[in-house]
Amino acid sequence: MFLSVMPRTLKKQKKTVKKEITKKKLVKVESLAKRKTGKKLVETIKLERSPYNPIIEPRSYSWESKATLNPAAFLADGRIHLIYRAIGNEDISVLGYASSLNGYNLKDRYPHSIYHKYKKFVRSGEPINYISGGGWNGGCEDPRVSLIGDTVYMLYTAFDGWGSLRMALTSIKLADFKKKIWNWEKPILISPPGEIHKNWVLFPEKINGKFAILHSISPKILVDYIDNFDKFDGTKFIKSYYDSKPSWPHSWDNIVRGVGPTPIKTEIGWLILYHAMDKDDPDRYKLGAMILDFKDPTKILYRSPGPILEPDKPYENRGYKSGVIYSCGAVVKDGQLFVYYGGADSVVCVASIRLEDLINDLLKNKMVRLKKNEIFKPE
Repeated sequence: MFLSVMPRTLKKQKKTVKKEITKKKLVKVESLAKRKTGKKLVETIKLERSPYNPIIEPRSYSWESKATLNPAAFLADGRIHLIYRAIGNEDISVLGYASSLNGYNLKDRYPHSIYHKYKKFVRSGEPINYISGGGWNGGCEDPRVSLIGDTVYMLYTAFDGWGSLRMALTSIKLADFKKKIWNWEKPILISPPGEIHKNWVLFPEKINGKFAILHSISPKILVDYIDNFDKFDGTKFIKSYYDSKPSWPHSWDNIVRGVGPTPIKTEIGWLILYHAMDKDDPDRYKLGAMILDFKDPTKILYRSPGPILEPDKPYENRGYKSGVIYSCGAVVKDGQLFVYYGGADSVVCVASIRLEDLINDLLKNKMVRLKKNEIFKPE
């Protein structure tokens, strides 16, 4: 289903968007990001944080006593469902549940973990240098959720706590999910053993009749198309490649970490939020936005000239990892885009913006519009 936020004629939109933007204030922001690109200073619209942040914090339950972070999100029957990562006394990542009707205030935070299907692998070889959110002993990390038909699909990072960091896929019927009957399907591993993979997302609808998994955005966008998930029988995997150096080295996001939430369909393309850093401002995870083509999501149509959210608040700088904004979930409800993210690998927060305003801001920055196979170059 399209999220209708723009006039149907894009050509007409281009003629009017600049005038519309000058007439109204798009969103209250603490500051507009200004980045020097060649000879120009480009202003970037910002998300607005909730005054209730953080909205999910650790509780006394043993399974979530140390950290709550990086939630997936999806909308069903007018309710926003959150599946968040939690770390407890055993330093193992499991998943918890909460929901919201208005996007900010939580209802129905579940007292038990809803997913903890990790395996105790036989540890062999050298350990990898990987610690995320203090989950020293591995587990289920950083879920992304896609509602397709009557099924909730969930991709997550399966970490054995030693030398394996792989992508896993599971699912559950929406009817069971809403009843809190946690009948998750047995997870399947879809990335190869002996490699490190994170930040994969499943598009929320089939593309050309096939499931589509976006598994890298740097140095180029990689998407695999799958008829059904039975092919992953333990011998077949998605081959991916990631390099933190993107094909646009002269921008604020010259160190790309990966895609964030599940893609959101708009009238002009797939909205992608992603995590990135600047080599001139290292160790600070920021959030950017781009639009991908409907039929060919490896093609970037627009990209924000600056970050739409930066780690400037205390709760984004006090925790397991200072200076981190890490989003795994976003939904649109009543025209408002709600972006859920982990702050400092320790708490769950939310920021929002009118989807129309974000799209308008992406459209007005002609410098980020790319032709197919063209590398971004500042003017």
